[in-house]
Amino acid sequence: MAKSTRQRTRARLLLWTTLLVGLPLGLLAFVWLLTLPDVAVLSNTNPASTALMESRMAKAKEQGRAPAKQWTWVPLARISPHLQRAVVAAEDASFFVHEGFDWEGIKDAAVHNLEAGELKRGGSTITQQLAKNLYLSSERSLLRKAREALITRSLEHRLTKERILELYLNVAEWGRGVYGAEAAARHHFGKSAAELTADEAAWLAAMLPSPQRYDPLRKTAALARRHQRIVRWMNKVPAATPVQNK
Repeated sequence: MAKSTRQRTRARLLLWTTLLVGLPLGLLAFVWLLTLPDVAVLSNTNPASTALMESRMAKAKEQGRAPAKQWTWVPLARISPHLQRAVVAAEDASFFVHEGFDWEGIKDAAVHNLEAGELKRGGSTITQQLAKNLYLSSERSLLRKAREALITRSLEHRLTKERILELYLNVAEWGRGVYGAEAAARHHFGKSAAELTADEAAWLAAMLPSPQRYDPLRKTAALARRHQRIVRWMNKVPAATPVQNK
């Protein structure tokens, strides 16, 4: 009897522990999921701003600078195919075939970070970068990465690859207060995004890892080396083609 009583006591204790811990966590997860953005609206509506733009403007105000923003939205058809190829080649060569995550790239980044002893590479795809740019802060945490992953999956399921690339090229940062391909082309080369040459496109793509640091008109050795690599890679990837939602 004593043994049976102890077993029932332990069972009740386990049940109450599960309820007291599991239910709040489950409710928290449910509420967290409800707060995820509705990315479906992006299929036919362009964003009025992005989390990155808002963060940059807030930081400028904190530093006593006037928050500048050069940004002109253009459809993908008015963005040079050279820039489309250059950005895909530089940022995410398997963009047209993966479903939001480049597992080979993630593995390579993890190995590199382990060898370097610090977090230097992220292995992020264009879709992941778009998710972060549109909706998330720049903090590095497991919670933020989890939200990024969920938003990335939603973007891939709700939008075509062509639309994802169009969004990315229109909200990417290309200098202090410079956002999107059209503003970048006019700011750095004095022409429209549609008129960019292959060489100019490669310079812009080379800026993307550090857009506030690099300037294609002030060519550093590191930027020039990246530019040359991108020029070699460009012919290996296509410009955007219509891809149906999965």
